[in-house]
Amino acid sequence: MQIRTLGTTGPQTSALGLGCMGMSALYGDSDRGESIATVHAALDAGITLLDTGDFYGMGHNELLINEALCTAPAAAREKARISVKFGALRTVEGGFTGYDGRPNAVKNFAAYSLQRLGTDHIDIYRIARIDPDVPVEETVGAIAELVEAGHVRHIGLSEVGAETLRRAAAVAPISDLQIEYSLISRGIEESILPTARELGIGITAYGVLSRGLISGHFGRDRKLAANDFRGMSPRFQGENLDRNLDLVDALRKIAEQKGVSVAQTAIAWVLSRGEDIVPLVGARRRDRLAEALGALDVALDADDLAAIEHAVPADAAAGDRYPSEQMAHLDSER
Repeated sequence: MQIRTLGTTGPQTSALGLGCMGMSALYGDSDRGESIATVHAALDAGITLLDTGDFYGMGHNELLINEALCTAPAAAREKARISVKFGALRTVEGGFTGYDGRPNAVKNFAAYSLQRLGTDHIDIYRIARIDPDVPVEETVGAIAELVEAGHVRHIGLSEVGAETLRRAAAVAPISDLQIEYSLISRGIEESILPTARELGIGITAYGVLSRGLISGHFGRDRKLAANDFRGMSPRFQGENLDRNLDLVDALRKIAEQKGVSVAQTAIAWVLSRGEDIVPLVGARRRDRLAEALGALDVALDADDLAAIEHAVPADAAAGDRYPSEQMAHLDSER
């Protein structure tokens, strides 16, 4: 397994991380046994970074990771690094009602996560979205106190813009920024990525397959379950979906010429963006994980990269990343 380092102050991790959200929420029903087997397969393959959120399934995902790690070989368990997002407020029905970044809330969220994960520390801790009513300095300061107390090892951020990155980094060392980055989500390239690099902050890129949209496995006639949030995602709607899948068809031609899959090509493109970027793959099944791991063996030369970016130009995607009410929570989009 290739190794990368999250920024100048963060931990070393595998070059690919495993995003675990879909094992508990938002992509329709999942198979618990297969989810745990997938975590085990990831650890066996050398993946060390497991990404979760305390609000994924209202704690379900943290409990699942706990179970997976408890039943994994000791050596793999000891190498695992857990990244946790916190702060999202949920309803009994599963809705989102905002974010809480108050210092006391930060410490409360952490206490519950530590209990559910069955560990004495969280490797990387980050608020999922900035609380507009709490200065980022206060939220980061509270995590820094958790670091000082030994409950957290590293401080991360999620979906914040360049100015917020600078303000946060002035309070305490930031290991990485978790943010969506893929062939069809390249908004970070203008100012956020350069600022992160200037400050020595790594990138953990989620959505590298755009929630399956550019995986090569999503068809125009696919029916989504009622509990699959992609049914409300603008990029999966009507003409937007058709236009986006046209981009996938163009990407497929390049992948076929190289003898690899569309998903492997898309993941390899993100890997090629720099050694300071760690893509998170949201595999829920072992076969999808195996396919994603194959991206590590895909070498993209200058001609390949030019062909890919010709097939899928920046800003070519149709539709926003999230519905409008969720876009309003993204500091990174302001």
